[in-house]
Amino acid sequence: MALEQAISKLNQLEQRYQELENQINDPELSSDYRNFMTANRARNEMRDVVEKYREYRRVCADIPEAEELVGLSDGHERETAQEFLENLKQERTSLEEEIRILLLPKDPNDERNVIVEIRPAAGGEEAKLFAGELMRMYLRYAERRKWKTEVLSLQETGIGGVQEVTLEIDGQGAYSQLKFEGGVHRVQRVPVTESSGRIQTSTVTVAVLPQAEEVDVELNESEIIEDIYHASSAGGQNVQKVATAIRLTHKPTGIVVTCQDERSQLQNKIKARTVLRTRLYEIKLNEQQEAVSGARRSQVGSGERSEKIRTYNFPDGRVTDHRINFTMFNVPGVLDGDIQGFIDRLINADQIEKLRATTGESD
Repeated sequence: MALEQAISKLNQLEQRYQELENQINDPELSSDYRNFMTANRARNEMRDVVEKYREYRRVCADIPEAEELVGLSDGHERETAQEFLENLKQERTSLEEEIRILLLPKDPNDERNVIVEIRPAAGGEEAKLFAGELMRMYLRYAERRKWKTEVLSLQETGIGGVQEVTLEIDGQGAYSQLKFEGGVHRVQRVPVTESSGRIQTSTVTVAVLPQAEEVDVELNESEIIEDIYHASSAGGQNVQKVATAIRLTHKPTGIVVTCQDERSQLQNKIKARTVLRTRLYEIKLNEQQEAVSGARRSQVGSGERSEKIRTYNFPDGRVTDHRINFTMFNVPGVLDGDIQGFIDRLINADQIEKLRATTGESD
């Protein structure tokens, strides 16, 4: 689609963006939490394309002046003016392509924080150990991005593995960056528990869910069973004297959420309700868009060894993402959070598919 065809839409977006800016700056709206959050979220979703469009308009306005300057110049000055004109034209072309991508249908959840759930699947203790390594990988990645993280729930095994973990990752665009991490992660290596030296294949499932806000899902307290118990570490050791851990059971869906942050019972209640709200929001999204692939069921599959989005092969020192056929030969680095290379290519592949869909192209 030529950008000229989208000018009318871009002008409408810019007008709507300015209206939202005015609303957000209105003191009356700031006292209305729901409407303020709705307006702020809508404004943030438009910001990138509006700012890029304004930049595009400035460049387009400069081109005629540069062309006139070329016509009035001669000698070395003409060469300089011509080079300046060519740079402007290249910048215009680049901005047109960026705007085309920004105008693609956008996931409304892209700017949200995320809840990440990691569970071992096939492979016994080895899968639990690898689940712990994936937990650290995402925590280190978030640290690289300067995002805030919190372990909401963690069940450890006696040898350093993880039976189940739920992470909260807060950062601008966290879901847009991490949503393609959902799925079955496969590891191939000789387990520390293997005495014969044989390579074993194990799997871990990862679900990445956009964090729901209060305006998305309203909890009915009459539908929630709340249990308070003592948090404990692996093997039931170091039981706290004060019961702070929270277990919520949502009666209509059967969803069970636990949170055992050791700081306070109140904080656990708040965090547990955030996770419950997020899982209910996922169900709501599934009902609205059954074909969307970002939901937990399509992400985690059955956890069988034959299913995978990515393989971490220790003997060969490589990590391969099977969706984009891209390999990095740095297993330690990847597990230390160096996964941006995968993420950027997955986002790019998704954008290409969307562009093909809008232009009617095929492979």
